[in-house]
Amino acid sequence: MKLDPAREPWMTAPETRAVLDTLTKDGGEARFVGGVVRNALLHRPTTDIDIATPLLPGEVTQRLQAAGLAAVPTGIEHGTVTAIAHGKPFEITTLRRDVSTDGRRATVAFTGDWKEDAGRRDFTINALYASPAGEVFDYFSGLADLEAGQVRFVGDPVTRIREDYLRILRLFRFHAWYGRGEIGADSLRAAAAEKDGIGKLSGERLQKELLKLLEAEDPAPVVRVMAASGILGEVLPGTPNLSRFERLIDIDRSAFFPADPQLRLAAMLPANLDFAEASADRLKLSNADRERMRDLAGATEKIVPWLSIREARRLLYRLGAQRFRDRVRLRWAEDQKDSNAVQWRALLAVADAWQRPIFPLSGKDVMAAGVVEGPLVGRVLSEIEDWWIESDFAADEFSLAERLKAVVQAIAY
Repeated sequence: MKLDPAREPWMTAPETRAVLDTLTKDGGEARFVGGVVRNALLHRPTTDIDIATPLLPGEVTQRLQAAGLAAVPTGIEHGTVTAIAHGKPFEITTLRRDVSTDGRRATVAFTGDWKEDAGRRDFTINALYASPAGEVFDYFSGLADLEAGQVRFVGDPVTRIREDYLRILRLFRFHAWYGRGEIGADSLRAAAAEKDGIGKLSGERLQKELLKLLEAEDPAPVVRVMAASGILGEVLPGTPNLSRFERLIDIDRSAFFPADPQLRLAAMLPANLDFAEASADRLKLSNADRERMRDLAGATEKIVPWLSIREARRLLYRLGAQRFRDRVRLRWAEDQKDSNAVQWRALLAVADAWQRPIFPLSGKDVMAAGVVEGPLVGRVLSEIEDWWIESDFAADEFSLAERLKAVVQAIAY
C-alpha cells in the first residue's frame, strides 16, 4: 500500500518539505509515523505530523539549525526534538527501544532498527511508517488491523500495558475512534487484569485520555465495557449514570450536535457535588472545567420541555446562555420521550438567539430617589431588578420610575 503525496497536501506542504529535506540530505533517512499515517490511510483529517529518524537527537538539532529552522528539545531524553518550520511544529523522534519502564515512563536507548522502534509502540495501527514518497512500512500487520477495525496491541498485551498503564485507556479510546465490533478478548482481558496500575497515573494524563475518548462520535459502547470490567471505577468515583450519558450521545448524533466531552463527563457523573469535586480532583480539571462540573451537579432549576419562552428568558438572564444550554441538554438526556425533542431544540434555539437586556437602573438612580449611599442601595436595586425580570424585561421608563418610588418608600422609610 502507498500514500499518494499528490492527494495528501500535508506531505508536500513547503514546511513539511523543509523539514524532510533537512533530515534526508547526505544519506539521512526520515519517515512519517503513527497517527498521521493511520489517518491518511483512512482518509481522515490529519493534525500533528510526527517523524521518525535513525539520526541522533544532536544531529537532528544541528541539521535543523543549519537550515535556519527552530529546534526545540521538547523530549530530548527520549530522543524527541520539535522542529518549527513556517510556524508549524513537527515532532521528530530518534528510533529507540525501551531499556526499562515503571508503568508511567520509560528509559530508552537509541537504535537504527525500524522494526525495533515499531515494536515498542502501543497498537499495530499506530506502528505504521511512510516514506516521503508515500511507501508504507508495516511491521506488525497494522494495515490488516486497520482494515478490519481491530485495535490490537503490538506483541503481548500485558507487556505493553505494564510499560505504560495509560495504554489501558488508550485501548478504549482508539477502539471508540477506529474500532469496529467488540474489543479483542486478549486485549480486554489484559486491561482488566492490570487495571490497578491506573492508580499510578497522573490526573493530567488521565484527563487528556478520557476527554479524547469522550469526544468520539459514539463512545458509549466502550464506556459501558469499561464500567463492566471495573476499569471506569479506577478513573472516576461513584456509580456512573450511563443511561443519561448514552442518551446524551444519542441526542448529539441525531441532532448533529458537536461532541462536548466535558458535558458528556458531567452527564456520566452522579448528580452530586461530592462526586463532582472528587472527579475534578482525580482528573486535575482546570478551574473553569471544575466549576462547570460543580455547577451542573448542584443545579436545582426546574427545566422542562414545555418551559414557556418567558420562563426561558428569565432563566437565561439569571444563568447566562452557556449554563442554560448545559442544563437543557442534560435535562433532555434525562427525558425518555422522543416526542419532546422539538420542544427541547426550541429551548436551545431561544438560548442561541438570546441577547441579554441591560437593566436600565443604577445606584445613582436609587440615590437620586432619596436613598443614602450604602447597602440599602443594593437592596433597592435587587428588588426592582427582580420585578423587572418578572415583567419579562418589558417595563417602560415611567413604570420603572413608579416602581423605584414605591420600593424606596417601602424599604427606606
